[in-house]
Amino acid sequence: MNAHADSSQRFLFDGADVRGESVRIDGALADMLANQAYSPTLKCLLGEFAAAAVMISNNLKYDGRITLQARSDQAVSLVMVECSSERHIRGIAQGDISAEAADPMSLLSGGQLVLTVERDAGQRYQGIIALEEGSLAESLEIYFSQSEQLGTRFWLASDGRQSGGLMLQQLPAQITDGAVRREQWSTLCLLTETVRPQELLGLPSEDLLFKLYQEETVTVYPPAPILFKCRCSREKSAAAIGLLPESEREEILTEEGDIAMTCELCGKTYRFDRQGLATESAGNTLH
Repeated sequence: MNAHADSSQRFLFDGADVRGESVRIDGALADMLANQAYSPTLKCLLGEFAAAAVMISNNLKYDGRITLQARSDQAVSLVMVECSSERHIRGIAQGDISAEAADPMSLLSGGQLVLTVERDAGQRYQGIIALEEGSLAESLEIYFSQSEQLGTRFWLASDGRQSGGLMLQQLPAQITDGAVRREQWSTLCLLTETVRPQELLGLPSEDLLFKLYQEETVTVYPPAPILFKCRCSREKSAAAIGLLPESEREEILTEEGDIAMTCELCGKTYRFDRQGLATESAGNTLH
């Protein structure tokens, strides 16, 4: 496996008010999709959402997570990927998960793109835009132009087995000459426009950055790992079962012998017999 798979890497252009992110996701994407029977189209879509979510999450200056989701009235009602400040990803699609389309985003046409930022400390921010025609990258660029007022560009690719992406973002102005600032941004965007999907998926980050920006002076920061990690747990599942009416719990235990709870995000199943539920209930009481 490529040493740069499942990692994100920040970079900064010296002498320009522009920063960048490069991301490759391989094993973590496979783990995220492993227990779901998604169509190839949906796997590609979830791969792009995952790459974008990781790059956006690297903006977080605090412990928390971002959730990037699209909701629509089409055959696919939901595509969602969550990424924590530690770059732990998980995701899901709902609706007709066997749906196929030449243009994956057409499965979500007419819907909404929702970006939610949550701090572990409790604060929550949410932004919403309409999903028009175009790619996920184009929709995200519209979102950032409206909400952040800083130029932001995305390049995303996924084949359903791995995904990759690049993001460029203008920094708050340090260069006082507006014309120079605009020209630098335009030049860097034009250079990045030459990237091909197979390069986003196949080239190690440093090789890709050298190919695109060999005439520029770029500071590249160490790669940071990306992992698939769900936040479900046996304790949370037991707590959810505890919300069921006692008569319903008893009926299931009598008929089935145990109660099974399956996490819709990762597919992991937790099983509880009568004794197991009693033990979990006692443990929760102690806490």
